[in-house]
Formats: sequence, C-alpha cells, structure tokens
Amino acid sequence: MDKKNALRAGALAAGTTLMMLLMSSPALALTRDDGDDPGTGLSVIETLGWFVIAPIVIFAVIAGLVMVLDKSHKQRDTTTSNITTKADAKA
Repeated sequence: MDKKNALRAGALAAGTTLMMLLMSSPALALTRDDGDDPGTGLSVIETLGWFVIAPIVIFAVIAGLVMVLDKSHKQRDTTTSNITTKADAKA
C-alpha cells in the first residue's frame, strides 16, 4: 500500500510540474506584444529596496503599531492566576 501512495504522489508531482511548465511558456516569449512599453529596469539596490527592505519595514511598522496600541495588558486579570491566598492557620 505504501508503494501505491508513493507512486500516486510522484505522478501528481510530475503532472503538476508539467502543467506549470506548459503554462509558463508565455513568460519566455521573445516577441513584444502590441502596446508594450516597458520602462527602464531596476538596479540591484532598487530591487532589494522594493522587494526585500520595503516589506520588512512595512511588517515592522505594523507589528510595532499592534504592540504599542495593544490594550489587553492594561486590563485586570480576573482569573485564578491573579488570586493570592494566605493561609493563617493558628492553633
């Protein structure tokens, strides 16, 4: 039964890979489309800035705002973890 599942998974992976290769062929096109007017390319620094640094900065800003504006730490904990008991057993 284990070989059957492995064969099925392999066939699925091969089929998925083949479909992805067939569908990505327009990405390798060498002819320009009508109305295509690409601008100048990005430099390495610009590419890293837009696709690496900018998302990290946006994530950090959002995470910082969530932590600063979080009001749950100001609420009083009313569960049993907040209750202290003192046993004054005097004989």
